[in-house]
Amino acid sequence: MNILVLNSGSSTLKFQIIATDMERIRGDADERLLRGEVEKIGGEAVVTVQKGDGLKQKITASLKDLPAALDFVIRWVASKNSGITQISSASDIHGVGHRVVHGGERFTESAVITDEVLKEIESCIDLAPLHNPNSIKGILAGRDVFGHKIPQVAVFDTAFHQALPEYSYLYAIPYDLYVRYRIRRYGFHGTSYRYVAHRYRALRNLTRQQTNIVALHLGNGCSAAAIRGGYSFDTSMGMTPLEGLVMGTRSGDVDPAILNFIAAKEALSLDEVETLLNNKSGLLGISGLTNDMRVLEGELTEHDNSRARLAIEIFCHRARKYIGAFVAVMGGADAIVFTGGIGENSSAVRARICKGFEWAGLSLDGEKNKNADGCEAVISREGSRLAAYVIPTDEELLIARDTVRCILGEPHPT
Repeated sequence: MNILVLNSGSSTLKFQIIATDMERIRGDADERLLRGEVEKIGGEAVVTVQKGDGLKQKITASLKDLPAALDFVIRWVASKNSGITQISSASDIHGVGHRVVHGGERFTESAVITDEVLKEIESCIDLAPLHNPNSIKGILAGRDVFGHKIPQVAVFDTAFHQALPEYSYLYAIPYDLYVRYRIRRYGFHGTSYRYVAHRYRALRNLTRQQTNIVALHLGNGCSAAAIRGGYSFDTSMGMTPLEGLVMGTRSGDVDPAILNFIAAKEALSLDEVETLLNNKSGLLGISGLTNDMRVLEGELTEHDNSRARLAIEIFCHRARKYIGAFVAVMGGADAIVFTGGIGENSSAVRARICKGFEWAGLSLDGEKNKNADGCEAVISREGSRLAAYVIPTDEELLIARDTVRCILGEPHPT
């Protein structure tokens, strides 16, 4: 089956086409046919495409909206210019999988998109006002381009964390506020965590029940998850992705009273303070330079920039604190797993975060760690009681696999 995976933004569309089916899934033999992105939708858009692991191509086209962008992509893929021989028309796409950030309490796993499911996704807009509307636009664009003949599937970032126990997901606020408004910890990056937990147990030849890890998804958005017995037991992000670790532009944990304090001192509305915490804080806010860890590491190495050093130290300190807390509440873990753009590609950040965990039995192998950037690897020394791994995430592959399972009515793996 040729599965189109979509991640829709306000003026962008990321896409991949992956050939997979149950036989390929069982053999880890899925084939990535194409990946790409449409940027600046609404004007003269830039379409970047890459066939397999080949060179990237750039195309420009006037694309007024998301349906026009998706239609352009499918027509280009079906043309001789793409070189994708498996697809000669839209009918050669057998399913569409969508990344949907928020599924609320309704969705504990991926679902075929019906009118009822679409309404449920719409009902979660209050919980993810910046993300779910874009996902809905992507789903409607899929209906415009493919009609109702080709099934579409929603894969929810929050679904993995629906296994959290009550004492992990409830906040210590009046309980009726949870009952009335569903104010609770939902957690995010769940698709990424599902993938790396699956890869970890495949590498170790373990069952789901034997999977006890602390996973760190470190990118522009960052979070940590305690995965006990293969299920989410606790996680750093909360009702929104703002809580938890220090991120590229998000503050992570702050004293809630700070919001009113900043509002009063800076004459800002609470909405403006929330924007400041989401878009002007984190690595960017501390360094005053950038939200890009690579640039900060360069500034530290080349210019010994004190603010860059401080931003990196705070980032790593917060991650260490969460690892320690999660190892404690889990009653111990077998491994720390790094994923995400920073987690996969910065040996220096990994080393800083792991420093000081000798008490927990972690002994990092410096050479293995330096050679692990961008690849799947064990980075702890042989015999280390607490292991450390780098496992590059592949959310799109998992979305494609879930799409196949949902279409065929296959159960999700245990």
